[in-house]
Amino acid sequence: MSHKEKLIIPYPVVVEGKYDKIRLSNIIDARIIVTDGFGIFKKEEKRLLLRRLSSASPLIVLTDSDGGGKVIRSHLSGILPKDRIIPLYIPQIKGKEKRKEKASAAGTLGVEGMEDSLLYDLFLPFAHAEGTPLTRAAENPLSKMDLYEDGLTGGVNSAEKRDELAVKVGLPKGMSANALLEALKLLLTYDEYLSLVGRATK
Repeated sequence: MSHKEKLIIPYPVVVEGKYDKIRLSNIIDARIIVTDGFGIFKKEEKRLLLRRLSSASPLIVLTDSDGGGKVIRSHLSGILPKDRIIPLYIPQIKGKEKRKEKASAAGTLGVEGMEDSLLYDLFLPFAHAEGTPLTRAAENPLSKMDLYEDGLTGGVNSAEKRDELAVKVGLPKGMSANALLEALKLLLTYDEYLSLVGRATK
C-alpha cells in the first residue's frame, strides 16, 4: 500500500473482529466498528449503537465469506433497515491467516487475510464521496477539548454525564469519551451539541 494513499470512506464500516479492523486501517480511513464476532448477539449496547448510526448514515458491512460471516451478516440485516446497509463481499479463497495455527472450519481466508489490492478495489467505489454524514462529521469542530470543558471527560462524574448525554441522543450508555465523540460528530451539528450541553453557541 506504500504506493497508494488510504481511501477516505465516508460511511461507517462494520467488520467482525479487531484483526479485521487493524487490517482495514491500513487500506481505508473510516469509522470502523467491530461486532466482536458472535458477540453482537449478546451486546444490546452494540446493537443500539449500530441502529443509531444507521439513522444518520448507511453502514458498509464486510464479514468473512464463511458460515459464521453469513450468520453475522444475516443478524445485522435483521436489526438494521435494509436500505441502510451497503453489503460488501470478499471472495472465497482457500488458505490460512499467518497468525492462526490452523485454518478456519471453512478453510478460507477472512477479511484480514485478503490482499491489499483486493481490499483497495473493494472500497474504491465508496471513496471520497462528498456531502455524506462522515464527510460532514470530519468538518464538525467538536473536539475532545469540548467534552473536557463540558465535564464529559477528565472529571469525577464524567462517565455519568456521558451516559446522560448518550441517552438524550439515542446512544448506549457506557461509551468511552473517544467513542462518544466520534458518534456525536456524526449525529449532531456543533450547535446542536452546544445546545444539548447547555452551552451558548459561539
